[in-house]
Amino acid sequence: MAERNLRVFLDSNVLISGLISDRGAPRLLLDILSLRLPVLTAVTGAYNIAEVERNLSVRLPDALPVFRAVLSLMSVEMIPLPGKADLRRWAGSTADKDAPVLASAFMGKADVLVTGDKRHFPKGRRPGQPFEILSPAEFVDEVLPGFLKKFVP
Repeated sequence: MAERNLRVFLDSNVLISGLISDRGAPRLLLDILSLRLPVLTAVTGAYNIAEVERNLSVRLPDALPVFRAVLSLMSVEMIPLPGKADLRRWAGSTADKDAPVLASAFMGKADVLVTGDKRHFPKGRRPGQPFEILSPAEFVDEVLPGFLKKFVP
């Protein structure tokens, strides 16, 4: 039986950190996803992209074209903005401003949501949440090696 793809939802902070740093787990994760391995699918939300572009345009406007190129290299699957019904499911699970992230990860059928935001997205899996929440380091150091090992003869 063939293993299915691991769907990795990237939060805004992971995209920004991976873009502006030349080292660390967020950068390594973006580099790995840029390889377009057939067993990994990069996913993020239109909400996250808007947040990244808003932050970059204020703080690092020259990085916007680089960010768009990185998204293209990774062939990121884009999840549309969640509707009100999608957001209701996640009301009270996190800060209101972050509910679209959970909704987008759910809509994108993510296996894991990778985020550096420990305050609004506690590690693990909560009841009714079909995806695990991990930091970039936890994903790169703990989950990814075990997952990829299944594909090495």
